[in-house]
Amino acid sequence: MDRRLFLALLGGALATNPFPAKAAPSPVTPRRLRLVNAHTGETFDGTYRDGNGPIETVMDELAVFLRDFHSGEKRPIDPAVLDFLGDVMDATGQSRATVLSAYRTRETNQMLARTTFGVADNSQHIYGRALDISLSDKIEDAMETARKMKRGGVGWYPQSRFIHLDSGPVRNWTLDGRNFDHMIVDLKALVAKLRISPQGQLLVGHHKPLNVAQRLALHRVIAKAEFVASHH
Repeated sequence: MDRRLFLALLGGALATNPFPAKAAPSPVTPRRLRLVNAHTGETFDGTYRDGNGPIETVMDELAVFLRDFHSGEKRPIDPAVLDFLGDVMDATGQSRATVLSAYRTRETNQMLARTTFGVADNSQHIYGRALDISLSDKIEDAMETARKMKRGGVGWYPQSRFIHLDSGPVRNWTLDGRNFDHMIVDLKALVAKLRISPQGQLLVGHHKPLNVAQRLALHRVIAKAEFVASHH
């Protein structure tokens, strides 16, 4: 495993979002959603956008409905991600979606990042721009439809049967759990190539010593991979 592969793995462990959310065209017609919160059992059924734009009082209601259920904190939800979800549901004939995750505080996101593989350190959930949702049927059709729209981020989690939608930069990813064992093998092969210099520095081959951040990132990605492999 060479340095480029190591840096690629390291980049995955430190995934961030350096770009601002991408604005999508605003619909000019009223928009309605039917949602259920998987964690609180609460439901939302109403029009959140009319001909003049997002309805302020309803957006306030949605901020509460889509709050961080761990802490109870809320923040405004980006209308663009709601529009994205609504268009995907309309295109696939879905009448209702179940919300698994919406807004997250940084503290909640950090907690999840420590224990769950695939949680980005600077997730769009932190900014109220992301929704993890499941549907009663046609979930794969919904994922493919969302990707074709190129409206933001679309993550596909086939083992758990849910999709991530966000209004950030256009990108796609799939975490199906089938390659986690291979990931551990590759990472352990990398560890086997690490050596300690006479000064006690961690080295990869003949390259420069890893800095503190790189060492922590390496430990973290190995721990995440092993955690996921042991829980699937």
